[in-house]
Formats: sequence, structure tokens, C-alpha cells
Amino acid sequence: MASILSVSQLNRYISLKLGGDVKLKGLTVRGELSDFKIHYKSGHAYFTLKDETSQLKGVMFSRSLQKLGFMPQSGMGVLCSGNLEVYEAGGVYQIIASELIPAGIGAKFMQLNAVKQKLSEMGVFAEERKKKLPELPKKIAVVTSLNGAALQDVLNIMRRRYPAGELEIFPAQVQGETAPAAITGALKKADLSGADVVILTRGGGSFEDLMPFNTEEVALAVSACKTPVISAVGHETDTTLADYAADMRAPTPSAAAEMCAPTTELMLGALDSVTARLDSSFVKMLSLRSEKLEALSAAIERSDPLSEIKRRSGLLDLLEKDMQRAVRSVISEQINTLENLSGRLKALDPLSVLDRGYTITMKDGQPVSSADDINIGDDIVIRFKDFAAEARITGFTDV
Repeated sequence: MASILSVSQLNRYISLKLGGDVKLKGLTVRGELSDFKIHYKSGHAYFTLKDETSQLKGVMFSRSLQKLGFMPQSGMGVLCSGNLEVYEAGGVYQIIASELIPAGIGAKFMQLNAVKQKLSEMGVFAEERKKKLPELPKKIAVVTSLNGAALQDVLNIMRRRYPAGELEIFPAQVQGETAPAAITGALKKADLSGADVVILTRGGGSFEDLMPFNTEEVALAVSACKTPVISAVGHETDTTLADYAADMRAPTPSAAAEMCAPTTELMLGALDSVTARLDSSFVKMLSLRSEKLEALSAAIERSDPLSEIKRRSGLLDLLEKDMQRAVRSVISEQINTLENLSGRLKALDPLSVLDRGYTITMKDGQPVSSADDINIGDDIVIRFKDFAAEARITGFTDV
């Protein structure tokens, strides 16, 4: 009699048998997606692959789903690659998908992955080469189609949130075989326009529609821009090589415009900073002008004729006072000298002896100093202190 197995044992046995089959590892299955859903908590995708006669359950974990360049949808034909495993709790086998490729363009996906790998090895996608976006861009360049809805989304956001920003449009064909060259040329012009940031954008579309942004030519042109580039291509779930090469990826054209439009808080902070710099500059300028005014005032005062007259008048007053002191000093000295000379002259004056009771005998106006000067019978004048007397010599006596 065959052994009896529990349900768990049987499912476990089947899981081990399938897990050991190398043919069920890394296989690719073609089918149509059905009941495609993403769990709101885990982010894992659950779906069913089916064809005309059969179906297969499938799971794609969130980390693999995030790497896709598109968002799968029910009814889409795909190539699903992964490992076949048994979900023991449910008793079903399912494919654990690592990659989903839209059917019919598998070769293009393979080619795209090869280009992506090449650019990655060249460092085009490296984080360290990505430039920081400006906080207050004065000029914003937009590379897109003039007829697309993406341009209108950008214009509406900029008018509403940042009307002070200057916007310059660089039109480019964004779909078709000639689009890569047109996008590359527009990017080069935008990079040389003096803009602070470049927005590369277009609306959503199919995988084929977005192919120009998945070319090596466009990715290298984005990487070569010296101006920071925001890439907003397709819908939020679309990711292109241009997105990887850009300095910042925006999920939508509107989101790209919002990244360039500063917040109210940032603008108020910038305004405060500018105001502070203006205040500082004004105070500095006022101080410099005040110093210059003081220097000019001093120079004018030095060169003012009235000021010079006042200065010289003051000097003249000082000289006059010095001269007066000198004159008084000279006069005083002369008076002293005169008094000394007068005293000396007075001491030598022959008439001064009259004050002491003496007299002077004069003959013919000349003083008589000896008996030889007169004779008997001569008329003489005897001068006293207060008067003079006339006399005649009648004789001589011995003294």
C-alpha cells in the first residue's frame, strides 16, 4: 500500500522536485497579463499569465517592479522571466518574475539594456557627477515639443508659482527616428543659453514613443550639459536613460516645474538675505560717504579765503601783541638808560654845586677857575643858586 502524505508534505515534495529542476530556473514565458494588481502595503505585484488555453500565476516583488521602465497593465502581452516555484500554503505553483518585457519588442529591450549597461560602466549615471539644482533659478530652459501637453503643464505651474522666473523654450521633436538628433541639438542650445536649469520633458506614451529618450545619443547629451538638467519624460512609472543621466528625475512635467519654482519660505528667506545685504551695503556706503564728506569739508575749510584771513588775522594779533611787548620793553630799557645817563650827567653838571651853597664866577660868559683869568678892574658875574650878581675886581687877597 502506498504511503499516506499530508497536504503539506505533498506540497513540500512537489516544491522540492520543481526547485531542483534547472529547466525551471531563469525561464521566460510568453503570455497576456491578467488581474495585474500591486499590493498597497508591500508594493509586490500579483498577476496571471494566460494564453488561449491555459494560465499561470505570477508574482513580482517590489524591488524588481521598481526597476522596470514601464508600468505593466492587464491585457498587455509580455515576456515574463523568472523562476518557477511552489507556493506551499496555497498549493499552487507560480512564476517569481524578475523581469517583464512587453511582447513584440523584446529585442529592443535587450538592446536598451545593453546600452544602459554601457553607459553605466562609462559613469554616465554615477551619483557623484550629478549637479545640485539652483534654489532660485533666474532663467529656466525647457526642451520639449511646442505642441505637447508637457509644455502647457510647465507653463501653468511657472505662471502660478514662480512668475518672476524667466522661461525660454527650445523646441524639439520628441518622437520618431529624427527625434534623438533634435533633442540633442536643443539640449546643446539650452546649455549655452545662460539658463540656471534645463527641463527636458514630454508627456506619456508607449515604449516606442519614448524610445528617443532611451538612446545613447540623448543620454550622453544630457550628461554633457554643464547646466543642471531635470528629466521629466512620460508618466511616473516610465523611466528612460535620459532620466538616469539627468541630475534630477521628476515623475511628471508639472513636478519638474515645481522643482524649479522656489517655495514661499525659500523666497522669504532669500528676500531677508538680500535685505540684510542691502542694509549692510547701505550702512557701509553711508559710512564711506560720510568720511569723504568730512574730508572734503576739511579741505574746503583749509582752502577757504575767509578761513585763511581769520587764521592770518589771529597770527597778526599775536605779532601785534609781541611787537607791543617788544616796544614796551625797549622803551622801558631806554627810560632806564636815560635815567642812568641823566643821573650821571646831573652828577657832572657844574651848576649842581650851587644847590650846596657854592657860587660860580663868570667873566665874559666863561667860568673863572684861577687868578690868571681875571685882572683888577674886570667886571665879573657871580652866579648863585637862584640869582646872579655883578661885581668888579678891586684887588686880590691870599687864601
